[in-house]
Amino acid sequence: MPLSDTAIKNAKPTPDKAFKMPDGKGMYLLVNPSGSKYFRFDYRFDGKRKTLALGVYPDTSLKQARETHDKAREQLAQGIDPSENKKAAKVAQSHTFEHVTRAFLTSIAHTVRDVTHQKKLRRFELHTFPCIGSMAISDIKSPDIYNILKPIIAKKGLETAHRVHSEISAAFSYAIAHGFTDYDPAQAVAAQIPPQKVKHRAALTEPQEVAQLLRDIFHYQGTFVVQCALRLSPLLFQRPGEIRQMEWKDIDFDAKEWRYFVTKTEVLHIVPLSTQAITILEDIRPLTGNGRYVFPSSRGNGRPMSDGTIRTALKTLGYDSDVMTAHGFRTTASTLLNEQGWGADAIERQLCHMPRDAVRAAYNRAQYLDERRRMMQSWADYLEDLKAGGAVVPFKKTG
Repeated sequence: MPLSDTAIKNAKPTPDKAFKMPDGKGMYLLVNPSGSKYFRFDYRFDGKRKTLALGVYPDTSLKQARETHDKAREQLAQGIDPSENKKAAKVAQSHTFEHVTRAFLTSIAHTVRDVTHQKKLRRFELHTFPCIGSMAISDIKSPDIYNILKPIIAKKGLETAHRVHSEISAAFSYAIAHGFTDYDPAQAVAAQIPPQKVKHRAALTEPQEVAQLLRDIFHYQGTFVVQCALRLSPLLFQRPGEIRQMEWKDIDFDAKEWRYFVTKTEVLHIVPLSTQAITILEDIRPLTGNGRYVFPSSRGNGRPMSDGTIRTALKTLGYDSDVMTAHGFRTTASTLLNEQGWGADAIERQLCHMPRDAVRAAYNRAQYLDERRRMMQSWADYLEDLKAGGAVVPFKKTG
């Protein structure tokens, strides 16, 4: 008699051994002593007896098991071994673009910051997986990848398009190395992405213009915390986020140094503090010195000053983002210091353009430190002269 839902539900296990309940044409329900129930299909292929698992009851219904059984019999009629076909399907499923890409991302997770890893994963989930994630990676062609990028390009998201393309190509490099595919179809797509025009952050680099900026900063009428942060920015020319998150524990007034961990380059950075910088920090210490941050948020929520504060202050002074930015202080310093004859290596170290390698970074952290001390004091003196209306001709370093 064929199986029925009621018969399967009421089937009771025997304590000694498993037993079969036939459904016909080689299909049956195997009832184990534990009470588990498995749909099975016994068949012969190339003269060998084989068994194909059709599912576990009740997760797999009788109807579903019969449908799988019918497909298996069709494959047999075509000379296909259902068991081998099932194994091949599992392998193909494990070699989908999404599966391989997630394995690739896991393999490189230790080489990047967690936030970077999450951004990469998010771009794949947003742009790539919905289109080709379920495809076998060996079946993906160049047009499949181009179809992913076309809508991004159409929206003028060229930076995103280049990033997505680069990350897809990196995933294929991993797949090639592990034998999942033979070539990278993303390579042919590269030329179809319009080149991205690099947009540099605006900065003043003419001494006369910098002089006026410094005088405007000196007369800024915002809160005292913002005044100090704004005045300190051209003296230190570190990244805006690093300045606004400056912590009192990292400042050594005796050594005249600011030592802090740079998350972007993952190194401990030393910033020599000029006399002028020390004065600004001494001025604000009575106001914020009992807290964590040198420049705390005006909301008093235990957080640092917001990232748009300096930008807003500059705009208040009449410097729009296409003229001068908070990040532009770095460009200003780099340009003028190079013109003044300071060593390029010392300037690069001061900007914290450092190697990621831990050993090299530890060595380079203090490299050129003596020269950087002299450079930072000379830079502060130069800015002070500019603000006062002194000579603006580039000078050469001394000592």
